[in-house]
Amino acid sequence: MNKKVIPEDRKIISSTHVKIGQKNQKDQVHTEPNEFFYGVERITKFFTGSEVIQSAIKVSHCDVMVAYPITPQSEAAALIGELFADGYIGDYFRGESEFAVMGQCAGAAFGGARVFTTTAGPGTLRAMENFPMWAGSRLPIQVCVTCRGVNSPLSIQPDTLEMSYLLETGMLIWHAETAQDLYDFILKGFIVAEQPDVHVPIAVCCDGFFVTHTKDTVDILPDDVCLPPYDPYKSPVPCMDMECPPVRMMRDPFIMKSNYIHYATHASWQQEIHAAVERSRKHTIPFLDGLIDIENGDRDILIIGSGTAVSQSREAIRLLELEGIKVGLIKIKTIRPFPHEEVREALKNAKTVFVPEFNIVGWLAREIKAIVPDNDKIIAGPHVAGGMTMPSEVIVVEVKTALGLNVEKIKM
Repeated sequence: MNKKVIPEDRKIISSTHVKIGQKNQKDQVHTEPNEFFYGVERITKFFTGSEVIQSAIKVSHCDVMVAYPITPQSEAAALIGELFADGYIGDYFRGESEFAVMGQCAGAAFGGARVFTTTAGPGTLRAMENFPMWAGSRLPIQVCVTCRGVNSPLSIQPDTLEMSYLLETGMLIWHAETAQDLYDFILKGFIVAEQPDVHVPIAVCCDGFFVTHTKDTVDILPDDVCLPPYDPYKSPVPCMDMECPPVRMMRDPFIMKSNYIHYATHASWQQEIHAAVERSRKHTIPFLDGLIDIENGDRDILIIGSGTAVSQSREAIRLLELEGIKVGLIKIKTIRPFPHEEVREALKNAKTVFVPEFNIVGWLAREIKAIVPDNDKIIAGPHVAGGMTMPSEVIVVEVKTALGLNVEKIKM
C-alpha cells in the first residue's frame, strides 16, 4: 500500500459536511478530502483507463450516472453500470442520444445530485449545446471526455480536436496524461467543481485508447472510503426542490425581453461564469500540486504539452539527450483555467519551444502564443491528427530540424 503525505503549506480544501465519518449504504466511510487524498493508504492495481474510471466512481459517492455508448468511452460506461447493480451509485440509465444524456444530467443536477457521465468525439459535438447551458446554470456536473476523432471519414482513434470546441463553454477543463492522472483528476474534479465560489461543470479529458484501453500501474483508494456527499444547498443558485420549481433556472422575467437590461444581465452572468472558472485556481493548485509540472525548465530548448503528448515527449527528450541535446519539459494539467502566469514564467528564458499535439489545428500552441510576448520562439508542432500515433522520433525530427541539425528520414 502507498500513503501520500501533503506538506502543511499545500493543504487542500477541507469539508465540514455533517456526514463525514458516517457510512453510506455500502459501508463506505465519508472521508474529509485531505484525509481521503493524502491520509488513506492506497492499493496498487494494474488497470485499463476504463477500469480506472470505474474505480474512481466507486469511491466518489456519485448520485447519478447517465450513459450512451460511443467508442472509446463505452466500456467505462458499462463498468459504471456494474457499480449501479452493486449499489455504489444512486441511479444509472441509458439516454436516447448524447444530446439527451446531457439534458438528463442537467435535470439530475438541478435536483441536487452529484452527476457524472462520459462521452467522446462526435458524441461530444452532438451534446455541445448543453455544456454552456450547464455552465450558465451553475451545475457542477462532471463529464469524462475520452478524446477521439470527430471528423468524417470516421475515426475512433485518439484526437484532441474536440477539446478545442470545449474551451469557451464556461467549463473547467483538465487534461490527464496517464491513468493515474485520470483517477485523481476525476475524484478531485468533483470537489473543485462543487465549491460554492466555483460551482461550474468540469470536463476531465484523456486521450482515448492511449489512456482508456492501455493497462497501467495505478494507486487507487480502498473500497471502504468515499468522498463526502455533494451539498446542493451550498450552490450559488437555488437547488430545484418543492420550494424552488424549475422555472427558477430562468432567473427573473426581464431577461426574456429584448432590451438593455436583458443584454446587461446576460453579459454580467457570462462574466460571472468565467470569473468562477478563474476562482477555481486557488482550489485546483493545491489539489493538483500546481497547474503545470516543470522538468529541467532552465534549458534553452523546451517542450510543452498536455495529455499523452507529454508521455511521447518524455521519450523524445531521452532520445535527444543520447545525442547531447538537452531539452526541458513543461506539462500543462489544466486547460481551463489556463495557467497563463505559470506558462509565461516557465518559458521566459527559453530560446525555442515546441508544442506537440494530437490534433490538426494546434489549439494548445495558439493558447500559448497568445500569452507569450516573444512568441516567435513557439513552434506549433509536431502535429498528428485523425487518430495517428506520434512516435517520439517525430518529435526528435521536429526539434533537430528547427535547430538546423542533420536528421535521418523516418521509415514508416
